[in-house]
Amino acid sequence: MKSGATLGLKESKKPEKKKQIPDLKSSSTTTKPSTPSPTTPGAPTAWTGQTSPTLFANTPPLHSYRSNTSPPHHTTTTTTTTTSPTTLSSSPPTPQPLSLPTLSHLLYHSLSLSAWKSTPHSTWSLRVNPSSGNLHPTETHLISPPIPSLSRSAFAAHYAPKHHSLHLRSSPIPSQFFLPTFFPKSSFLVGFSSVFWREAWKYGERAFRYCNHDVGHAIAALAIAAAGLGWDVKILDGLGFCDLEKVMGMNGNGEFEIPARPVKGRMPEIEFDHPDCVVVVFPNGGEGFEVDFGKLSSLISEVFDEVEWVGKPNLLSKEHVCWDIIYRTAEAVKKPLTATDRFKVDPFVSSGLISENVYKGMSASEVIRKRRSAVDMDGVHVMERETFYQIMLHCLPSGVQSGDGGGKQGKQLALPFRVLTWEAEVHAVLFVHRVAGLPIGLYFLVRNDDHFDELKRSTRSEFEWERPEGCPANLPLYRLLKGDFKLISRRVSCHQVGEFGYVIFLHLENLR
Repeated sequence: MKSGATLGLKESKKPEKKKQIPDLKSSSTTTKPSTPSPTTPGAPTAWTGQTSPTLFANTPPLHSYRSNTSPPHHTTTTTTTTTSPTTLSSSPPTPQPLSLPTLSHLLYHSLSLSAWKSTPHSTWSLRVNPSSGNLHPTETHLISPPIPSLSRSAFAAHYAPKHHSLHLRSSPIPSQFFLPTFFPKSSFLVGFSSVFWREAWKYGERAFRYCNHDVGHAIAALAIAAAGLGWDVKILDGLGFCDLEKVMGMNGNGEFEIPARPVKGRMPEIEFDHPDCVVVVFPNGGEGFEVDFGKLSSLISEVFDEVEWVGKPNLLSKEHVCWDIIYRTAEAVKKPLTATDRFKVDPFVSSGLISENVYKGMSASEVIRKRRSAVDMDGVHVMERETFYQIMLHCLPSGVQSGDGGGKQGKQLALPFRVLTWEAEVHAVLFVHRVAGLPIGLYFLVRNDDHFDELKRSTRSEFEWERPEGCPANLPLYRLLKGDFKLISRRVSCHQVGEFGYVIFLHLENLR
């Protein structure tokens, strides 16, 4: 395994007063834990006690990309930096080979730092992938075949966004794991996990659902960045929880006695990393393939039971609050292997496009890495109707499949939703405040046509279900009521004052 080289990839610059990012050698030193004041019900957040953002600080560095070097790799290996964002959602480029530069590009445009913010009293980073409260409980794990200039053998590594670096986590993985029995050539796996405590530190028992929310952001960010390289992404949802533990080296994580109620004290055992999912990244446009999850699970046991894992997780805090409901829920939803599950790769379907003008000439790379901020919400700015409709079109799971009205919505075929193997179960309720040419009021975006009749039956009879003026024929958007919903919207949106707000509306089945 090679390590120690520096890749010329530039991150967003920090303020001048901030220290230069440490070199590769110093990046593997242990981070001093913070001194927290854990959140208790009704208490204000003590920001001085925020958890450490570094999970593995003592693993062997595999490759690091310095912030003070030129970025030749992510500008010469892909069209993402020069093409319009619509290219990614309509006709992805020819697949790039898996290499150190293309892997770097993928991570740089999905999970890396995107900017540094500062006040006279504090400095903090933002990332490409959004996160609840900017706490980033989601960790990223790479399981890859040999990559020239990086590793002569298959390996597992942990991605560290702060230094845009990979830290080696395993002994060499037997090469048979990446034979084309299961995955196309040049495929690799990315695992996502959550450190519940990072989110619970601020949000308490809400942390479990917030962590799931953040994993979704990470998956979407990865899928969009992969499209810029001509790659596709699919979640391996047939695998069971035990398979995920083995692939990410987390066997035995989270084994502790859960208290009967929330408890405050020193409990480092609750800082464990909980495996969420594994996705496969592969070249787009090739022959479709299916995965036999029963055989894949057997191979995972055969291969990863022999792998030696390295790296001890950092201590994130000195004091904790154990919110018991988080860990009881995590236990209750552990998924077993569903060996009979299969998935197939569907052809790429583009999202609807109204106009290129909404992107104001920005490249795909600029759009991906330019973070939006709630600080910019001024309660005055008005969004153009064309821009609003364009955003809604990008929220459709099935894209625009034909010229006869767009085709049926439900199956997840468009970016980034094509990562998922099930039909859309989530809709959007929209509070429209300041969109030119649209009456203020309550709107509904139907993302699965099969749910439409049930939605109408189960909601209020006074809802209009009318198509708004100028709405594209392939956009299933409906106005429910006219009226000012700013107050209720602020209550459910952290008192933000955007042009519109939304809440998700889920289709759930009674499991009893």
